[in-house]
Amino acid sequence: MLTTIQMDYGQLKSFASEIMQAVGCDQKRAALVAEVLVEADARGIASHGVARLRRYVNHIAQGLIDPAALPHVVQESPLTVLLDGNAGVGQYIADVAMQKAISKAESTGVGFVAVRNSNHFGIAGYFAEKCVDQNMLGIALTNTGPYVVPTFGKRPLMGTNPLALAFPTGDGFPVLVDMATSVVPLGKLETYARRKHSIPQGWAVDRLGHSATDPSDVIYQLKENALGGILALGGEGEEFGGHKGFGLALLIELLTAGLAQGSWSAETYREVGGVCHFFGAVRLDLFGDPVAIRRHFTYIIEAIRASDKAEGAERIFIHGEKEYEARHRSLKEGVKLGEVTYQGLEELAREFGVELVRRN
Repeated sequence: MLTTIQMDYGQLKSFASEIMQAVGCDQKRAALVAEVLVEADARGIASHGVARLRRYVNHIAQGLIDPAALPHVVQESPLTVLLDGNAGVGQYIADVAMQKAISKAESTGVGFVAVRNSNHFGIAGYFAEKCVDQNMLGIALTNTGPYVVPTFGKRPLMGTNPLALAFPTGDGFPVLVDMATSVVPLGKLETYARRKHSIPQGWAVDRLGHSATDPSDVIYQLKENALGGILALGGEGEEFGGHKGFGLALLIELLTAGLAQGSWSAETYREVGGVCHFFGAVRLDLFGDPVAIRRHFTYIIEAIRASDKAEGAERIFIHGEKEYEARHRSLKEGVKLGEVTYQGLEELAREFGVELVRRN
């Protein structure tokens, strides 16, 4: 049985921040990276949590991330901005971009920002939900490294290309759809590999294009730029809609790298990360009374929740609901980390002389 370690939310953030400062980030960037990573763990999204710290440390050492870089505006209109991230810290660039989208929306009703030459920014939902308190819809999209094979292909060219949309409601928390356009994100394979679990058939394919069940082998092939990779949402072929997942991944590739005229997923992580993003903010009052719209969102949600349940099911979950409930528990009881993840943090603590305090 795998051991679970619980850590205080604030102490875990402080630790992650100190590690990022040790590798060259200023306090603001380090605190933002730490918050996004710990928020992922607190919400039960271990694939995008503090297990990623080592990756960021390595990417800074390799020159893929410039911890001091500032994004600059390439082009701007009353509604839009094109940003170049200058290979900086992904979370910081994403935060700057979303704030610009919100600022545009405050003035004009909508704001859209395309970003090129950035890096991994963590969970997309963290940035999309920044719009909610402003009575806005929030959008956050990103491409990634080349991990996903196109339908009927076997070479990984597409990213897992997540999308996040946040809708304010009158329900205490927003509807937050935050998902990869692949069957699973790369981080999910890494989580299974750390736990030495096989992956289900239909998640990934090997170098011949056949279903693969060993996550470590798939990850190795991806790192070696070999054939095989993760499948698009819907799985192999067209029978269960794999071509639709591929279409969604392509859509995000065009909205991010296409509009920003930056690196598409097949070209990322060469000399620099080169990741591209897209952010949007839309004011509710463009469509009517914001309070009435939020109530109508809630009306739809409640109707779905109250609908007939499948045999053996007790509840229908709305997107974001599980994560917000997990976050509430984490703040109260501590953030749960897997033993392997915690051991990775211990290695970083020894390497950089940072104290690591566990709760249990």
